[in-house]
Amino acid sequence: MGRKNRPRQRSRGLFWQGWGAGYSEIIKENKLFEHYYTELKIVPEGEFEEFMQAMREPLPATMRITGYKSRQEAVSMIPPLLMKIEPQHKILDMCAAPGSKTAQLIEMLHSDMDIPFPEGFVIANDVDNKRCYLLVHQAKRLNSPCIMVVNHDASSIPRLYFDQDGKKDILFYDRILCDVPCSGDGTMRKNIDVWKKWTTSNSLQLHGLQIRIAVRGVEQLAVGGRMVYSTCSLNPIEDEAVIAALLEKSEGALELADASADLPGLKYMPGITSWKVMTKEGQWFSDWSEVLKSRHTQIRPTMFPPTDPEKLASMKLERCMRILPHHQNTGGFFVAVLVKKAPMPWNRRYPKELQMGECPADAPVEAVEGESPAEGNPSVPDTPDLLEVKKDDVCGPPPPKKMKLFGFKEDPFVFLTEDDPIFPPVQAFYDLSPDFPKLNVLTRTREGKKRNLYMVSKELRNVLLNNSERMKVINTGVKIWSRNTDGEQFGCAFRLAQEGVYTLCPYIRARILNISVEDVKVLLTQENPFLSKLGDDAHNQAKKLGMGSIVLRYLPDPKDLNAPQCPIDLCGWRGKTSIRAFVPRNERLHYLRMLGVEVFRDKQGKRNDGSTEIPEGNVLAGCQTQLMPLYPNIPKTVNMESINREKVYLKYV
Repeated sequence: MGRKNRPRQRSRGLFWQGWGAGYSEIIKENKLFEHYYTELKIVPEGEFEEFMQAMREPLPATMRITGYKSRQEAVSMIPPLLMKIEPQHKILDMCAAPGSKTAQLIEMLHSDMDIPFPEGFVIANDVDNKRCYLLVHQAKRLNSPCIMVVNHDASSIPRLYFDQDGKKDILFYDRILCDVPCSGDGTMRKNIDVWKKWTTSNSLQLHGLQIRIAVRGVEQLAVGGRMVYSTCSLNPIEDEAVIAALLEKSEGALELADASADLPGLKYMPGITSWKVMTKEGQWFSDWSEVLKSRHTQIRPTMFPPTDPEKLASMKLERCMRILPHHQNTGGFFVAVLVKKAPMPWNRRYPKELQMGECPADAPVEAVEGESPAEGNPSVPDTPDLLEVKKDDVCGPPPPKKMKLFGFKEDPFVFLTEDDPIFPPVQAFYDLSPDFPKLNVLTRTREGKKRNLYMVSKELRNVLLNNSERMKVINTGVKIWSRNTDGEQFGCAFRLAQEGVYTLCPYIRARILNISVEDVKVLLTQENPFLSKLGDDAHNQAKKLGMGSIVLRYLPDPKDLNAPQCPIDLCGWRGKTSIRAFVPRNERLHYLRMLGVEVFRDKQGKRNDGSTEIPEGNVLAGCQTQLMPLYPNIPKTVNMESINREKVYLKYV
């Protein structure tokens, strides 16, 4: 029976009440929700019952084959795809946690597998200190030297600087993802407590914050750049109203882009140009003039569509995209793509030569991108006089607000100098190529022995060195070496780290052991196999290598199509009579599955007799389905067809 012909049912769900209380039943009905969206007419005529039925059904789980496994809601993958990321782009993710979209951005930045250090980078921000560490956990899975996690209020994220051609300049981003906090009524299929909590007051309270975040985003966007604004809400107060307010404030500096051709096959509804505002008590207002003064603190003029028909038509709000759950069995989502055509009208300041002295009354005002009346909090962007005149007749920009750092104090980020005594033994042991970027290596301590060495891209180093006092950095860089005291007797105190092996390998010219598919299986299923367990070729190579850290490298054979057709680099240790792979458990399981080896995870793969069962299976060939760091290529979406504790069966869409 099709969804349209099914009888309407009262769907139920379970809601956890707390320890000892058990689960209470949630009925998936909200009369105010139905009344509100019926009146707004965001759903095509005759489809509302189908829309509501889809909202009551559980959301199908989706997976995206990436650098590592994610579970991610299908429509939430859309915003990064609309950003048109290129390897040289400087990207800001304003509200990044928990990090699934950030992971997509990193993968797109590394789309060219032959470039270990793209010129671009991703700065991922979140206001919540604890969620920043979740963001770090997600980003670390991709092992990129081009990601930095920072902790700031997105509505006042500080303006950053960098050195360009010997002078300090303002950093503007080529791409910005503005996935703002929202009421989340598009997520009812997976967050069933929204049914119980939904009210229009959620949207009314978030509207102002959403505008402030979006305004700060376009301030930091480069001219010609793209900003994608998105929410998992269907409410026009959080969607079209924010976009309309942003376009009106920009005075032509921003333009809504037509992104319909960027995702062929995607079913969506165009943005609406007419909507009303409703209070949580059910009172409707069609225009700001109807709102009582007692409601002015709750309802703002920017929540209504523009009253001027010409201005409304010029905004082209129909270019916004609203995704409805029943059209392709997804969650609800809203997305809009903004292109910056010119500097924002309130970004003005006096010429530099006048900033330190007296300013004549008729001093010219120079339009310079990046300066705002309140350091990124343009609550009064319409004020023509953007400069503060002091009592002593000296004028200049308003004093910047003092940044408040909160949460845990992070360890410092200390870059090594080119003549640091660490480098000579490391360079000699691994025979690093002359173009190895020593200046991009950093540590997290100023004193004592350096335990770990990390690497960032040249561009992120530039940002870090010029903004250490302006921003709170939670994490950056990929670990490339770890201190190993046993290694000192072999000439090098630092062993390779698996998470940085793909970043470091282009510069390593020694300590490389070429291995076969069978060698990989042995190294990943046995803890410390004897050298004799390797194939003849690998065994002969190993006998010529001294003890210490090594790279275990598998290179694909184009003639053997049953073997993986992508290179694999593993960190290892050549012992006296044995060899070991230093690979984390999750990666180990992944590589084995790539090779057609399924390790049953019940009791860590051990059978009752204590042995390990490793049945042979079909080999996954090709790079498109690899879960390898820095090998993202084209993201694919798959439906999770069935799951149990031992196996996951995937079906491609």
